[in-house]
This record gives sequence, C-alpha cells and structure tokens, in this order.
Amino acid sequence: MEDVFGFTLAEELEMGARLLLAAALGAAIGYERRQSGNPAGLRTLSLVSMGAALFTLISIFGFKTGDPARVAAQVVTGIGFLGAGTILRSSADVRGLTTAAGIWLTAAVGMAAGVGMYILSLVTTVLAVIILYFLPRKR
Repeated sequence: MEDVFGFTLAEELEMGARLLLAAALGAAIGYERRQSGNPAGLRTLSLVSMGAALFTLISIFGFKTGDPARVAAQVVTGIGFLGAGTILRSSADVRGLTTAAGIWLTAAVGMAAGVGMYILSLVTTVLAVIILYFLPRKR
C-alpha cells in the first residue's frame, strides 16, 4: 500500500526508526560533551546526528535518479564548517578540537543510521562515549 508520495507505510516507519536512532545516538555523545561543560552538547549533537541522517534519507529515498553519495559528500563539507566554528585559539592555547571532532563524528553516526547501518552506528557511538569519558583530557 503506497501513500500519496509513493512510500509504503513500512518504508515510512523504517525512515522514522533511522531518524530516531540517529537522534538517540547523537544524544549519547552529546551527553558527555554537556557533562564536560562544552557548548556543543546534548541538544546540538542530537540535531547534528538527526540532520545528517535526514539528509542521507532524502538522498536515498527522495531522489529516484542521481548519485546519493553526492549528498553525503556535501554533509561532510557542511559539518566541517560547523565544527570549525567551535575551535578557538588564544595565543598558544587551542580549545574546542574535541568538540569539533565530536560534531564531525556525530554527523557520521547520523549518516550511518540514515543508511541503515544500525550496528555500525551503535558501535561507533559506544566507542566515542568510552573515548570521551575514559581517555585523559588535556589539562
């Protein structure tokens, strides 16, 4: 059974599940960033992951012709600009690199969830949280 836009209910539910997973995994990474007192935290990384997943879903399901990888490449470029905005330099001190890397990684997690790589996106999130919580911070 197809709806007006040509997607079955099962396809719509699958897309919704992918978006939910992306948002939840982005929140998991963002929670640590918030606990560390960084400006890009829970809400920001949830939105980054979900946005990347949505762009990925649009490229896969929204266009019947063309190359879906082109949208993915542009997401990576756009996220690079967003991450660059979080890096601050004052004299010899550079701050925000981990937050920028977290934004970049969270977008990749969202893209993985968007294409249906559930286990890969989950494993990546678990590894990111372990790295952020347990590896020593620069002091």
